[in-house]
Amino acid sequence: MKKDIHPDYHDIDVKLVDGKMVKMRSTWGKPGDTMTLDIDPSVHPAWTGGGVRLMDSGGRVSKFKKKYEGFGF
Repeated sequence: MKKDIHPDYHDIDVKLVDGKMVKMRSTWGKPGDTMTLDIDPSVHPAWTGGGVRLMDSGGRVSKFKKKYEGFGF
């Protein structure tokens, strides 16, 4: 690595929604800082990849599908 171009990579504590503390390495904050999460990564679909539902608000999804139905999606 080139010197003096990368952020400081250090240990921080991460407080999960259930109160559990996890030690991680990060560029966030200063060494020893505590990051408190608002969203539980163990059940959130962004991290688990499950439970994704497509909301069709005002027929937008069906309009999109109809517009591009000939492209073989």
